[in-house]
Amino acid sequence: MKIALKFIIKFGLIYFISFYLNAAEINEIKIEGNKRISDETIKVYGEIRLKENVNENKLNKILNNLYSTNFFEDVKVNEVNGVINIFVKEYPIVNQLIINGEPSTKIREEIKKRIFTKSNNSFIKPSLSNDVDLIKKLYSSIGYNFATIDIKTNELDPSKFDVLIEIDRGEITKISSIRFIGDKKISDYRLRNVIASEKDRFWKIISRNTKFSENLISLDLRLLKNYYKSIGFYDVEVSSNLAELNEDKNMDLIYSINAGNRYRINKISTNLDQTFDKALFKSLNKKYNEFIGEYYSPFKVKQLLEEIDRLIEKNSLQFVEHTVEEIIENDSISIKFNIFEGEKILVERINITGNNVTNESVIRGELILDEGDPFTKLNLEKSISKVKSRNIFGEVNYEIAEGSSDNLRIININVTEKPTGEISAGAGIGTNGGSFAINISENNWLGEGKKVDFSIEVDAESIGGILRFNNPNYNFLGNSINYYVSSASNDKPDQGYENTIISSGVSTSFEQYNNIFTTLGVNATFDDLRTDSNASSSLAKQSGEFSELAGTYGFKYDGRDRTFMPTKGSIFGFEQTLPIYADKGYISNTLTLSNYRTLNEDIIGAGKFYLSAINGINDEDVRISKRKNLSTRRLRGFEKGKVGPIDGTDHIGGNYVAAANFEANLPNLLPESTKTDITAFLDFGNVWGVDYDNSIDDSNKLRSSTGVAASWLSPLGPMTFIFATNLSKANTDSTESFNFNLGTTF
Repeated sequence: MKIALKFIIKFGLIYFISFYLNAAEINEIKIEGNKRISDETIKVYGEIRLKENVNENKLNKILNNLYSTNFFEDVKVNEVNGVINIFVKEYPIVNQLIINGEPSTKIREEIKKRIFTKSNNSFIKPSLSNDVDLIKKLYSSIGYNFATIDIKTNELDPSKFDVLIEIDRGEITKISSIRFIGDKKISDYRLRNVIASEKDRFWKIISRNTKFSENLISLDLRLLKNYYKSIGFYDVEVSSNLAELNEDKNMDLIYSINAGNRYRINKISTNLDQTFDKALFKSLNKKYNEFIGEYYSPFKVKQLLEEIDRLIEKNSLQFVEHTVEEIIENDSISIKFNIFEGEKILVERINITGNNVTNESVIRGELILDEGDPFTKLNLEKSISKVKSRNIFGEVNYEIAEGSSDNLRIININVTEKPTGEISAGAGIGTNGGSFAINISENNWLGEGKKVDFSIEVDAESIGGILRFNNPNYNFLGNSINYYVSSASNDKPDQGYENTIISSGVSTSFEQYNNIFTTLGVNATFDDLRTDSNASSSLAKQSGEFSELAGTYGFKYDGRDRTFMPTKGSIFGFEQTLPIYADKGYISNTLTLSNYRTLNEDIIGAGKFYLSAINGINDEDVRISKRKNLSTRRLRGFEKGKVGPIDGTDHIGGNYVAAANFEANLPNLLPESTKTDITAFLDFGNVWGVDYDNSIDDSNKLRSSTGVAASWLSPLGPMTFIFATNLSKANTDSTESFNFNLGTTF
């Protein structure tokens, strides 16, 4: 041991002495060959300072620093008697960059942003081939998979070049068909609802998801894998290597799926570092018991990790890390959470690059880690996940670098921005009439991460539009703030009235506790109601102009296993609207509850409950535009707006509505070739109460219906058929035993 120690000390002394014997002090810096780049710029980029010690390592660092600037084609560096001699040969510059063949200014600017070659920058000939690949990748992402790119150069003089990029983007590659093959265990109809890609149709002139691109296929693969894993298929394999180019030069997508076994969770345990008190994490056992015996899902693992994080934060523990082990045993999975003390490391600096449009503050506002905070891989991963969830970046990557001392780390985050504007349109036609809607949205307004969208909807009797603005992280507090302005006009000659409603409002929402969300808002409304001779006398009394200012608050608990196609859990909500100022004041209350449960592999059950009431204040009557009705989604088998009290021959809605829906989704009932999902339902509902005329029957009677709903993926788009039979109704109700709806996106 002593011999080894003496050897280390001697070796260290020899290295230390040799370093300083070979080092010289920089007394002078000589630079030759530079014409455009100043001496001072070279000194700064080279990190060269007078009176600084210099040796071979320092010379190599200067050389690497100067080459990395991409200013110089050749660099030579040496030191003689304390004099640093630097010879450089500058790259020529790009005099002008011209792009021909692309009519879109937006795409031309995007090309200039992505490629290395830029006007007034260095002209580096080997970079041109890489630029071609980047341009082709850009065109492929928007559906032009056979674009040809030709780059030509014109030497003005040895120091200046013009660069011309000739583009023939060719035809858009459309998706002709989508098929799923293999042991997939899930119907094609349901899988088509999971993926983003859509089959091209002549009316889908706006949709970007009908255009074939590698990015879209990669997204489909992630969506499919996540969906299968979320329902227990832990080792699912999904590939798209069977995409085929047909004779029309469009793509037939074929996704090969091997679902594998479906696993249940048989055991969950905690492996806790002895550093921590076991009592702090004892409450986890109760949470574990909720999931044991259930099908495996990464969402369930995520919920447990969030519970562990909550306990760590609650007990003010620092430098805590955790990992997850998932052990397969036959058809079951054991989950082990390892909780341990990490290294005591701090964050020195966070660098963010790649955000050419998005403000840096938007990204930093999502980070859990900040400069000076304890560094944990856990909080870094959560920070990256939050940035990704904003859905304004194509990719978010990071790397961890050593800091200025052993206990410091530098985090480098690189983002790749993506198009954030969307436009969509939809049309529907059914036995209740037809409708058309269009929506335009931008998810990264002015690069500030804010959302703006405008939508308009038209049907036979009404037209309405709404403009919304949402800041999902107001003042970096984690709260969202929403503004809206809307206008709607209704013309109902059969009922003898028309009205125009203009409203605007502001609200905020935030997660009060775990999975419990609070909403607070205020809105102003102007209602202009006009009646004619066809209106009843009671309705005519409500004619006129009315203004109001109301406040709204609400709570929501979301305990579903996932928001898309839930198979377990419940969501509960309550909302109340109170008048601040109103010509005709009222109080409105709404209560909703939905519960989901997987009964077996072929049946997913759901129970949904809805209760809403509106009452005037100080014996005021509730206006016709505020009265309650049940939609055909909550009470099937009855015509829209034709249930409840009637005034003369007109259904006027009620002061109270209630509904209960019991559904059983049967995805495997029909052969897969039918492309049809079946849902059996039993609905109960009631619309009752008339406050403005005691002579009108309040129609307090339980309505009920049962039947089946068939969702068919037709050649024209998704169609829904509802076959219902009434079990009970009021004499004045209008029933509807058959209903269909055709809806699609353009």
